[in-house]
Amino acid sequence: MRVVIAEDSVLLREGIVRLLEADGHEIVAAVGDADGLISQVEEHRPDLALSDVRMPPGFRDEGLRAVVEIRERQPDVALLVLSQYVEERYATRLLSGRTRALGYVLKDRVADVDEFLDAVRRVAEGSTVLDPEVVSQLLIRKQADPLERITAREREVLVLMAQGRSNAGIAAALVVSESTVAKHINGIFSKLDIPPADYDHRRVLAVLKFLEG
Repeated sequence: MRVVIAEDSVLLREGIVRLLEADGHEIVAAVGDADGLISQVEEHRPDLALSDVRMPPGFRDEGLRAVVEIRERQPDVALLVLSQYVEERYATRLLSGRTRALGYVLKDRVADVDEFLDAVRRVAEGSTVLDPEVVSQLLIRKQADPLERITAREREVLVLMAQGRSNAGIAAALVVSESTVAKHINGIFSKLDIPPADYDHRRVLAVLKFLEG
């Protein structure tokens, strides 16, 4: 099997290269960023592309976006995504399209060589492979209303955000520091699954979710 690997950690990348080569696979390219992943997949047309989620330069979802683009351009390439943590919004986004020959597993699984290599083979053969912890978190997320995860103080902050208050205005109303308000707002974004984005106004999206709920 011909494989392209994208992982910004040199140690992990080289470790994966050695594991897969020892299992009889050919590593046609190993890169450290999402742009390199796209270009190498385009050039080599591998059987499998393996990528981290968070990649340079922003360390947000560059790897995931690259994988989604590869799936659109080259649907025959099997895709295995590695993530440091369970990130439900990324898993949901990845699984919203064609799921054949697709995997999402935690990096911790690489330490269990047999389990990791089995996931690689199954994805390459066309299966959908999800880390058990990812499945568990997705089920919890599906069953729970995101607004129920918000604390009472975060709800107060959201109400004031809905009124158009700035961080300074919210801080004055709640008699707390602006840094405390910023921490509450970041907690709200996380619990409502609103990731950083270049073009979306996260405060507005949070308020809309609150009003819809």
